[in-house]
Amino acid sequence: MSAENGTPDSTAGSPGTPVGPRPEPIRFFGTTWVDHTGGYTARRVGVAAGSLAATAASCFVLRIAYQGLRIAEIGSFVTLLMVVMFAVCSALAFRHTWSAFTTRPDPARQASLRGLLAIGFVGSLVAYFFRSLTEAPGERLHRAEYDTAREQYAKRTTRRSGNPSRKRPRRS
Repeated sequence: MSAENGTPDSTAGSPGTPVGPRPEPIRFFGTTWVDHTGGYTARRVGVAAGSLAATAASCFVLRIAYQGLRIAEIGSFVTLLMVVMFAVCSALAFRHTWSAFTTRPDPARQASLRGLLAIGFVGSLVAYFFRSLTEAPGERLHRAEYDTAREQYAKRTTRRSGNPSRKRPRRS
């Protein structure tokens, strides 16, 4: 494993085995994001359609919950608090999910926001939909990390030219 980014390094064991860092798979896309083959475009369309359908279904469920509050006649203040809570949590979840596509989130912060992200699940689905319109969600982050790992691997494995025994001694 590479100490820089946690990607495994292959050794030159069997012929045909790739040498160097391997790309990290992305959910629903595997490693097709590297060269956009293997049905990458169809997967992006499917992910966009699926996240939009999940968003619509989630909004329908929230609508049923809202109607349940209205039927229960718990008061307009509590109903307003519930609507505002879902709206604010969805906005925060959208922002958090959107930023997680470009930078790795802090695991401790991620754990502390788990409840908020669960309440604002609609915002996360919307962020997933919008990102899948332009790229695989998280592709830019994974590509930057993969390119950096490949550059570092190339630097580590590049050999010097010349005979090291002819190297001039350093002057003090």
